[in-house]
Amino acid sequence: MKAARGSVVSKKGTPWGTIIAVIAVVALAASVIVYYMVQSAPKREQENREAAAASFAPTASDPDPSKRIPGVVTATYTGSVHVLPTERVAYDKTPPFGGPHDQTWATCTGTVYPAAVRTENMVHALEHGAVWIAYNPQQVSGDALNLLSVRAKGKPYTMLSPYPGLDKPISLQSWGHQLKLDDAGDPRIDEFIAALRSNPNGVYPEVGASCDAVPGQFDPDNPPPFDPSKPGPDAKPMDYKGSTSAQGENGMPASSAPASSAAASPTPTKK
Repeated sequence: MKAARGSVVSKKGTPWGTIIAVIAVVALAASVIVYYMVQSAPKREQENREAAAASFAPTASDPDPSKRIPGVVTATYTGSVHVLPTERVAYDKTPPFGGPHDQTWATCTGTVYPAAVRTENMVHALEHGAVWIAYNPQQVSGDALNLLSVRAKGKPYTMLSPYPGLDKPISLQSWGHQLKLDDAGDPRIDEFIAALRSNPNGVYPEVGASCDAVPGQFDPDNPPPFDPSKPGPDAKPMDYKGSTSAQGENGMPASSAPASSAAASPTPTKK
C-alpha cells in the first residue's frame, strides 16, 4: 500500500495549465491598468491645470479676472450685428474677437475642428460666451496640439481650430479679449478660460445664449471653410450696421430693427 501511494504521489505533475492561466490573468490586469493610466493621464493632468487656475473664476466682486492675466488685450465691440453667409467682414484683429458676424454661430460645445472654419461664424460663438482656441497649424502639432485639444474637447462653450497665417503659435479669443502665446503648456491658457468662458458678468453680449449646433444652418462636421484671402472692397467694415436681409438668431427672422453700429476701441489696451 505504501509503495502504491508513493507511486501515485510521485506521478502528480506541476499544474502548468493553472499557473499559465494565473499569469495570463495577472498580465491582462496589468496591461489594463497601464492602458488606463496612459489614456487617462492627459485628462488627469488637465484637471490639475484647471484646479490651479480656479482662482481666476469670475465672481461678483471680481467680474473680469482676465485683468490679472499678463498679455491679455481688450477692445470694446457692440454685439448683434449680422451679415449674410455670403458676406465677409474686414476685421480689425487677427484672429478677430468681436465685431459684425454671421447670423449663425459656430458650434462651440467642446468642438475640435480639424480644419479652419469661416471666421464670421466663429466670432458669433464668442458673442455667446465661448472661448476660441486658435493655433497656427505650421507651428503647433503632435503633443502641443494634444495639449490644446484636451483644453477644448467636450468642454462647454469652448472650440478649437487651426488658423492659417496666425502670427503666434496660439491665440485665445473671447468676446472683447485676446491672448497670444508661444507655448501650449502656458498656464495662462487655463486662466483665460477660467476667467472668461461663460462669464456671467456682462463681459460678452448674449449671456445664456446657446452653443449647440444649429440644424440646417451650421454643420460642425462640415462647417463653412475659412477664407485665407484678404477681404475685398465689398467686405463689411467694423462700424457696419448689419445687413437688412440677414435673418436673426438661429436662422429665424429678426424680431427687431437692424442692430446698431458695432464699434471697436481704436487702440486696444493691454491688461
